[in-house]
Amino acid sequence: MTLFLLGGVMGAAIVYAFYWRAHRAAARVEEEKTSLLEERQIVLDYMHTMVDAVGERLSRDELFQRIVHASILSTGALSACIFEKGADNLMRGVAVEGLFPPHRPIADAQRMQLGSRAKFIEQVLRSESFPVGEGIVGRVAATGQGELIVDARSDARIVRHEDPALTVRSVIAAPIMVRQRLIGVLCVCNAADGLPFSRTDYSLVAALAEQAGLAVHNADFIALQVEKQRLDLDLALASEVQQMLLPREMPVWAGVEIDARYLAAQKVSGDFYDVFPLDEHRLGLAVADVAGKGMSASLLMAICRTLLRSIAPRHDSPAAALRAMNRALAQEIGTGLYVTMVYAIIDRRQQHVTFARAGHELPLLVTPAAAGGVRHEFLGSDGMPLGLVDAEMFDAALQDRAVAFPPGATFVLYTDGLTEAPNADGREFGSARLADAVHFSAGCTAAQVNERILRAVADFSQSGPQDDATLITAKRTY
Repeated sequence: MTLFLLGGVMGAAIVYAFYWRAHRAAARVEEEKTSLLEERQIVLDYMHTMVDAVGERLSRDELFQRIVHASILSTGALSACIFEKGADNLMRGVAVEGLFPPHRPIADAQRMQLGSRAKFIEQVLRSESFPVGEGIVGRVAATGQGELIVDARSDARIVRHEDPALTVRSVIAAPIMVRQRLIGVLCVCNAADGLPFSRTDYSLVAALAEQAGLAVHNADFIALQVEKQRLDLDLALASEVQQMLLPREMPVWAGVEIDARYLAAQKVSGDFYDVFPLDEHRLGLAVADVAGKGMSASLLMAICRTLLRSIAPRHDSPAAALRAMNRALAQEIGTGLYVTMVYAIIDRRQQHVTFARAGHELPLLVTPAAAGGVRHEFLGSDGMPLGLVDAEMFDAALQDRAVAFPPGATFVLYTDGLTEAPNADGREFGSARLADAVHFSAGCTAAQVNERILRAVADFSQSGPQDDATLITAKRTY
C-alpha cells in the first residue's frame, strides 16, 4: 500500500512538473510572440516615418537627421548618430541627436570651446573623420556586419571620455546598405532604462538600418528623377530657343537657290547656320560648330548667332567680320570652348563668292566644266577657330578668298557631323564621298542636292550622322 501511495505521489509530481514546464514554455513563446509583434510594429512605424520623409523630398542631411530621431524613438536609446562613408573612404558624423560620444578623445583646446554641451558634441562629431576600419563604427563599415556591445565599459575599443555624460555603457552599430553598397553606419548608445542592449534590441536596430538604407536609396532616386525632369525641361526650352534662332525660311533670291538642313544629335546642338541678305545684291551665309556639347555649347551658339547678325552688316569682308566676332567673343567664351565657322558672301552681280574660314571644314564648290561636265574643289583658306587664340594671332592667320560663282555652280557649307559619320567598321563618310554626292547632282535643285547628300550618309552609316550635322547648299540658277 505504501509503495502504491508513493508511486501515485511521484506520478502526480511528474505530471505537475510536465505541465509547469509546458506552461512556462507557452509563456515564453507568448512573450517572444509579443516581443516580435512589438518589434514588427516598431519597424512598420519606422517605415512609415521614412516614407513620409522621402515624400517630403528632404535633403540628404535632413533625411539622415530624421532617421536618427526616429531611431531614438524606436529603440529608447539616449543618443544616436549616423556616420556616412565618403568618397575618400573616411567616415564622418552627418546626423546626431543626444549626447553621442565622439569617436575620438576630445582635446583640452576643443573642450574650452564649449557653448552648450549638446551643440559642442554635435560640432565635434561633424568635424572629425576617421578611416574605415577604425573603432567599432569603422569595423562595421569595413565588414558590413553589425556589432552589439552589451558591456561597453569592458571593451577596449570604446573611447573613454572624461565627461561622465559621455560614458558608453552599451552600444549597437548597424550598417546602412543598399544593394551591397555601404552608405553609412547607424549607431545607438545607452538605453534610457539603464539596462544593456539585448539581441532583440540589436535585431531591431539592424532592421531600422536596413529600412534607412532603402529610404536613402529612394530619396536619392527621387532626387535624380526630379533633377532629370528639370534638366529635360531646361533642354526642351533651350532647344526651342535654338530653333527660334535658326532661320525659319530661306530668303527668296533671284538667280540663287538656298536650302539648309539642321540635324541635332541631342535636344540641344552646338551647330548653327544663318542666311541673311546684306543688300539687294549680296547674301550672307554662315555655318559654325561650337566645340563641346550640352547647355554651354548651346549658349555659345546663341551668342555667336547674335554677334554675327550685329557685326556682319558692317563689313564687306568676311574676314573683317570674323575678326570683330573673335574680339567680342573673348569677353564671353569660357576656357576650353571655341567655335569653328565659315562665313561667306554671295555677290550675284559680281558672280562670285567671298569667304573666310575660321578653322572650319573646307567649303565645296562644284562648277560647270568647259567640256560639258562638272568639276569640284574643296576651297582652302587660312584661319583659326574663334576664341582659341589671342586676337593678334587670329587676325594674322585669317584671310578672305574669292572664287567665281557662275550659273550652274553649287556651293556647299557643312559641319563635320556629316563627313565624320561612321559606318559599322568605324570608317568615316569622308570628304570624297561628300564630293561624289554633289558631283553627280549637277542638274538638281539645292534641296535635291542636300537630299542626295543626306541619303548618301545614311546609306553609308546605316543610321545617318551620329553627331550634330548642318548643311547649307547654294545653287546658282542663272
